[in-house]
Amino acid sequence: MTYRRLGIPIVALAATIFGASVALAPAAGASSGAAGSTRAVVRTGTTSFVPTADGTDAFGQPELPGAVNGAGNASSHNNNGVNRSRSIEHTAASVPAAPVAPGVGVGSTGLSVLTSFQGLNHRNQRLANGGNQFSLEPPDQGLCVGNGFEVEVINDVMKIYNPDGTTAKGTEDLNTFFGYAAQFNRKTGAQGPFVTDPSCWFDSATNRWFVDELTLEVFPDSGDFTGQNHLDLAVSSGGDPTTSTWAIYTTQVQDDGNNGTPDHHCVGLNPPMFGNRVHAPTFPNACLGDYPHLGADANGIYLTTNEYHFFGNAFHGAQIYAYSKTALESGAASVAVTQIDTNGMDNGNSGFTLWPATAPAGNFNTAAGGTQYFLSSNAADEAHGDGSGVGPRQSTKLLVWTLSNTSSLASTASINLSHATLGVGLYVVPARSEQPAGSTPIADCLNKHSCAPLLIGSTDPFAPNHEVSIDSNDTRMQQVVYADGMLWGALDTAVNADANTRAGIEWFVVNPAGGGSLVNSGYLAVSGDNVTYPAIAVRPDGKGVMSFTLVGRDFYPTAAFTSMSASGTGAVQVAALGVGPDDGFSGYAIFNAPNPARPRWGDYGAAVVDGNNIWVASEYIGQTCTLSQYLATGGSCGGTRSILANWDTRLTEVNPG
Repeated sequence: MTYRRLGIPIVALAATIFGASVALAPAAGASSGAAGSTRAVVRTGTTSFVPTADGTDAFGQPELPGAVNGAGNASSHNNNGVNRSRSIEHTAASVPAAPVAPGVGVGSTGLSVLTSFQGLNHRNQRLANGGNQFSLEPPDQGLCVGNGFEVEVINDVMKIYNPDGTTAKGTEDLNTFFGYAAQFNRKTGAQGPFVTDPSCWFDSATNRWFVDELTLEVFPDSGDFTGQNHLDLAVSSGGDPTTSTWAIYTTQVQDDGNNGTPDHHCVGLNPPMFGNRVHAPTFPNACLGDYPHLGADANGIYLTTNEYHFFGNAFHGAQIYAYSKTALESGAASVAVTQIDTNGMDNGNSGFTLWPATAPAGNFNTAAGGTQYFLSSNAADEAHGDGSGVGPRQSTKLLVWTLSNTSSLASTASINLSHATLGVGLYVVPARSEQPAGSTPIADCLNKHSCAPLLIGSTDPFAPNHEVSIDSNDTRMQQVVYADGMLWGALDTAVNADANTRAGIEWFVVNPAGGGSLVNSGYLAVSGDNVTYPAIAVRPDGKGVMSFTLVGRDFYPTAAFTSMSASGTGAVQVAALGVGPDDGFSGYAIFNAPNPARPRWGDYGAAVVDGNNIWVASEYIGQTCTLSQYLATGGSCGGTRSILANWDTRLTEVNPG
């Protein structure tokens, strides 16, 4: 079954499709191409970065978006569905054996750490905009760096730092930044659009900052999804993100033939999914542009999505949206966007999570009229048929996608997408990541009849609750970079490093020339522990850093990293040691019913080159407290967490040597 990954939080889908499934396009060969279709996208407004005042800590309802499911809860898992929505227990007979990889230790020396400081956390997210926010998991880490600024963007707030970690501009919520009503107006009860999955990029070639996200429109009185959804792209007017005016371009991605979109024949369920709706969808056959990511070459800015049936179970195919960088830089009233649909392009199957590359210091490929690259994997259910069945959940293939003649985006777009398939080492859906025992005040509160009503208004029928194991992602491609003439990427996989199957990373270095060839690949595994959600940044000289979360029997969720080059990875180093277990609402049944709980972790990390140095950002747990401390401080544990979650992010500057 196909289940989408909305970043805040995952939306669980119904189990049965009513209506015909979408037929895939006929196979066009191993290197089929597509030119796409072009339409105009208007500038829908302008914005500037203006921090909003925080609200105050309080136990109160509602804390979670009403649109997510019939109970108004955070349904962040599925019912034994597709690999993208959960880690898989490796005791199951149907799960293939994990690749064997030598486990490395964790050291305190290696690369030079120049700066490391606390980033945004769940408390910042929840209290932004006067507290007119919902509680959301996971953060989905975005980071862009340039001109002496570090811009961090997560679900669903952003902040600008100076290089020493001091604040250049305080926290602003994304709903306000993109010109939308608040997530939840706590005076009137009105709900604003559901904004999710942000990312950002500083483009040194144009001296511009780019921030993107996916917006799902809702009915304000109920939060029910209308079906309309669009990508919003904010482009700065200059190189200072704190003073720039930002132009906002909105690209409709519902692809049902409405609002200027093509019709991809997405099918809705009858009755509509998402539980006990107040409103029928305005666009019942809409598609959903899930999991957007941003890339760039010399000529274009590229957004990619995974397109699902919004009110159904099927997957349609990854989409590419290509914009002229020159047009965006100018702040034009209207720009052209060329959309390419990968449905059926992989021998009848569709592309899934085509992560677009970025390049450090304008290190772009100008061959073939300008070339942009993407990497993707194909173990997921979505990469086989329409994703409604169970896929292999393992693979030894890596897909290299090439978009040529991107210089034509500045005039009349005449671009072409092709791909090659490379053989790589086996990757397999990982199991969840365990944590050491520690204080979990949410679980402890839910287990007490005298405390649970503070959180949920009643006692918890699912008690007793216990400390959770964290979701370890699936096998989708993570951040991709083009540097030193190579493509660099990584994904999560199960590994067997010490007779026990744990979560690890497989990394790839690819020469994309001539259809692509594998330069090197390998696994990163830590003996007795797990590493998840890799992000790679590489300097033009081929020296890089890969960041990730380290967690297991020896470590609370920890921000960590290693060196990266074409010859492999180095020692694992700690950027910020975790000091307690993850204790977020998505790990407890009452907040997810009727679906199983899925302890969410960030769907992606971030890493970026800044001159000779590299900045990395990862999710970790930087606080801990007991139930008595939690209750005595209104759920804030002395201002270190929010009532319903305790995730943190960490920004670290490293010199790769």
